[in-house]
Amino acid sequence: MEMQPLASFLCLLLLLQFSIGSHALEIYEKNMRNDPENVVKRKEHHDNIYLSVFFKFNDLHIGKRMPIYFARNDDPNRTHLLSREEADSIPFSSQKLPYLLDFFSVSHNSPQAKAMKTTLTLCELKPREDEYKSCVTSLESLLDMTRGFFGTVKPNLLTTKIISSNHTIFQWYTFVEKPVEIYVSKVVACHTKAYPYLVYYCHGDKDNFTRVFKVALSGDQNGERVEAIATCHMDTSKWDPNNVVFQVIGEQLGSPVCHFLPADNLIWVASS
Repeated sequence: MEMQPLASFLCLLLLLQFSIGSHALEIYEKNMRNDPENVVKRKEHHDNIYLSVFFKFNDLHIGKRMPIYFARNDDPNRTHLLSREEADSIPFSSQKLPYLLDFFSVSHNSPQAKAMKTTLTLCELKPREDEYKSCVTSLESLLDMTRGFFGTVKPNLLTTKIISSNHTIFQWYTFVEKPVEIYVSKVVACHTKAYPYLVYYCHGDKDNFTRVFKVALSGDQNGERVEAIATCHMDTSKWDPNNVVFQVIGEQLGSPVCHFLPADNLIWVASS
């Protein structure tokens, strides 16, 4: 598990901005022009099998086995957050989708176009009354989001860490240690979404019915280790009753729902 205070992560973001800020547009334009649909296609593939990360709260025990998809976070062609100047220069609206598809050279009837529309539509949905949500498209907006949610409290950053260098993205894992709860008072998770550049969909419960755990996993192939972060939503009574997750894990509306965070996701927490 990686845990960083906000000040340290701010320094990291500033370094990232210095290294990619003036070149970020060039990077993703190069990726898109050389292989115009591949950037979105990689993320769309991730979303198609992401349901393997969900499980029941009662599954949090030593010896539990389940197949999980963990994509590595070291893809040399991965997308990056833009600077605010760059992000503000590009429309981020479903009404501008035809223009955006042409801008990024994505075929209008392709699965990648559908994935971009899904991301934009998700970001435009109004949050539930008990929910905080925001879509982050730049380094600066990521910091603004944390300040807006946590106020004067300095949050810590948690991520899932893949230990092995020889990683298999989809395999069976075993819980090899007792899951360790990280006691928190406020939580906001940021999930990467399918788009030509990096977009985080960040959300959290205002009433904080979320519990966070560190889970040590061992894969069947090569015994590789993953130090995973899992979040458990303890009250799902206000979720969509037709949410496919309930069918996947065999639970009903209102029941706790847990899931692992992929390695490219972020979770910000304030200690209780």
